[in-house]
Amino acid sequence: MELLIIKSGSDYIRVKENSFVFCGLDKASVFPVDMADEVRSLRKRLESEGAGLVCIKKLVLTEQEWMSDENSSEPA
Repeated sequence: MELLIIKSGSDYIRVKENSFVFCGLDKASVFPVDMADEVRSLRKRLESEGAGLVCIKKLVLTEQEWMSDENSSEPA
């Protein structure tokens, strides 16, 4: 799965109604790739509001099996 995310420096951007919040990756807004035009508009708005150099990044998510703690052969 691929998603778009907006970043300024080392901060990510959370879009809340009509405002922007600088945050970590775990709180950032993500957008489907088909919303690229809207994401570009948000980037331009951020730059015009003085957020500095703002870029759009692509997140690539993959799903993998994960061994749960109860199935792990490692000691607790």
